Amino acid sequence: MPDWVLTRRREIGARIRAARLAANLSQVGLGELVGRDHRTIHRWEYAQRIPDLEDLLLLAAATGVSVADLVRD
Repeated sequence: MPDWVLTRRREIGARIRAARLAANLSQVGLGELVGRDHRTIHRWEYAQRIPDLEDLLLLAAATGVSVADLVRD
């Protein structure tokens, strides 16, 4: 996998974490809102996995940010 892909995954994960914290949610709380396990939230935040479009829509709605803000370049 190219280095730029890993960099983008880390950036998206950091934005998910920042949005979660700004919404005053724990990983467990966010997981409950989007229907995912807290371990999945952790994996997204630490770039071990990347959320798909449906998950990004749910994350945006749960945290009050736009999908574009989560994935902007």
